[in-house]
Amino acid sequence: MKQPLRIILVAGTLLMAGLFTAAQAAELVLWHAYRGAEKSAIEKVAKMYEAKMPGTKVATLAIPYDAYADKITASVPRGKGPDVFIYAQDRLGGWIESGKTVEPVGFFMDEATQKQFLPGMLDAMTYKGTVYGLPLNYKSITLIYNKALVKTPPRTSTELVKLAKSLTHADSGRYGLAYWYTNFYFHAALMNAYGGRVFDKDGKLVLNSKETVASIKQMMKWYKQDGIMPTEPSETLVSSMFNEGKVAMVFNGPWFIGEISPSVDFGLAVLPVIDEAGKKPMRPWLTIEGAYVSASSKQKEAAYDFAKFLASEEAGLVLALEGRQLHTNAAIYKDARVSNDVVLKAFHEQLSSAEPMPNRAEMTMVWSPATTAMNKVVKGNATPEAAIKEASKAVQDSINALRKGR
Repeated sequence: MKQPLRIILVAGTLLMAGLFTAAQAAELVLWHAYRGAEKSAIEKVAKMYEAKMPGTKVATLAIPYDAYADKITASVPRGKGPDVFIYAQDRLGGWIESGKTVEPVGFFMDEATQKQFLPGMLDAMTYKGTVYGLPLNYKSITLIYNKALVKTPPRTSTELVKLAKSLTHADSGRYGLAYWYTNFYFHAALMNAYGGRVFDKDGKLVLNSKETVASIKQMMKWYKQDGIMPTEPSETLVSSMFNEGKVAMVFNGPWFIGEISPSVDFGLAVLPVIDEAGKKPMRPWLTIEGAYVSASSKQKEAAYDFAKFLASEEAGLVLALEGRQLHTNAAIYKDARVSNDVVLKAFHEQLSSAEPMPNRAEMTMVWSPATTAMNKVVKGNATPEAAIKEASKAVQDSINALRKGR
């Protein structure tokens, strides 16, 4: 008698524990970091898969986001953890370089699966020419505004500043615009508009550039000279000010929608074109979450089959309509329930001017130095030129140490 296979679904990860055939049942584990509606939707999709595959069981485990990446790094290479896990592409290169974490899946993929995704999505799951996951959903920031304060959202930076100034009354704590501008993730939309980059196409660090400096100076103009943004920004501050009607416009992502008070009538629009950058659009970073088969799974075929279902149109509609996720399967955007959804439509429109976040192993070394640089500039402790030069040196030193240790 054949032993049943075990598939575990943990928040963000699909793990496999044995070879899979149609004649065998499977018990899979999936790891993810979802909460609220996203968690409920992924659990529903797991049950849908069980119904399609009699005898198969999928266990889902939601892991707190702050501990999630470290848990994958510590568990999977030691043969523990899920069969499948869900995570964004920025950690992919590091996990692949360290080994024994992510299983290549290009061998499993058929042509139909490759063609079902929105443009560029599969590229985020590809590292050094090999596909390591199936893209599930994407996120970027866009312009979110209070309809009671903004009748027509700005299309250019000139319009943005003019409108924001008219809505700013600093003495009473009211501002036209707010976003976490000292956080490098949020600043990237401006950096990319100016043509700044973290790495060039060959993987060389190019963070310290005149384009990056120009983007920081643009941010500082909005903050200091135009005076349209509050001091000491944070996600919590931006959320509370927007809900209290103390800020008219914010730059934020789909995760922010759930934090908006029901009393606020809000709208969404594509981020403005930056006139000062040659009329180039703001290009926010695009994070793409993928379903990865664990390298330690003993059920890799079964795990991949489940990951493939997560990426399907059937699952995508549930994850989009009930989980409020921007799924990567192109077919769901032909469904009127998705195309007529104000929020899903708005973030889908932002996609055309979004920039995929680098999935290189070195990317994890960028965040802290770059964000520290932003804070130094905002607090007046360093010029943009000096701050980004120092940050670039810190990143390069870390990269050199990483490569020396390989």
